[in-house]
Amino acid sequence: MTHSSYDLPPLDGLTALLAAAEEGSFSGAAAKLGLNHGSVSRRIASLEHWLGAPLFERHGRGVRLTPAGLRFTQDTRESLGRLSHSAEQWRPRRGRQTVRMSVVPSFARLWLLPRLHAIEQNDTHIELSLDHRTMDLDAREAEIVIRYGRGTWVGVDAKRIMKETLTPVASPDTQIRTDGPPAIADLMQWPLLHDSDTSQWRTFLSRAGISYRPRWQDRRFEDYDTVLAAAEAGLGIALLRQPLASDRLAHGKLIALTSDYMENPAGHFVCLRAGAARQAVLTLRDRIVAIGDEDSCSKAG
Repeated sequence: MTHSSYDLPPLDGLTALLAAAEEGSFSGAAAKLGLNHGSVSRRIASLEHWLGAPLFERHGRGVRLTPAGLRFTQDTRESLGRLSHSAEQWRPRRGRQTVRMSVVPSFARLWLLPRLHAIEQNDTHIELSLDHRTMDLDAREAEIVIRYGRGTWVGVDAKRIMKETLTPVASPDTQIRTDGPPAIADLMQWPLLHDSDTSQWRTFLSRAGISYRPRWQDRRFEDYDTVLAAAEAGLGIALLRQPLASDRLAHGKLIALTSDYMENPAGHFVCLRAGAARQAVLTLRDRIVAIGDEDSCSKAG
């Protein structure tokens, strides 16, 4: 029978290391761990012997980490954090589970927040982070990230929430100067409104042979819902993403200017780190996709 051995550090020394690093003294670590000063000192000494390098140096009535101690403490926190995260999928759960989710503010306001109760139900609490920056799934900054794009991110399990179409819209007070139903080219008489991505306007206008570049009268906004608010205020024409913002048409806040529309090549995707296995995360992902499918079907109907 063969068996392998691992040169592991003394595990009680690791807890003493983290406590002493946080408290800045062995006596503080002892109080935190429910030990006496001598026990903490011996555990640290055993860990230093295993490592072959001093972890702390004394200063005044406390201690501070050496350069080697700083690096080893950081590695210890990360390693124990990974172990704890890995164990979560096997532990029996009671009550609500918390899942960290990152989403851009506009999608949260337009779609997610009105559906949050239906997504959470009675078994999950979503810890929501609204951020324009894309959270790093590999760094465990979030467990679910809702991204806008084409769904081709490397190392990411991405599922489209809903298919979208794009339709030019404006305030009901907007008067398009044309004798008949406005054509795509007629839209250029008004300022065009967009967020940081102008590719959709370029693609939409290219079907009429127009090569679009933003003009001085066009307006750019950081958030897509601000683009729609600007259209409602009569500042120009926006491309409405349906069904994401279909309520703007239903409530009469915006009107479709032409019968022309196109499929949006991009969309919102619910993204997990490839290989994510925590059941609460998978359940939330499936609920979000199911609700998105319902929205797409209701629009098609």
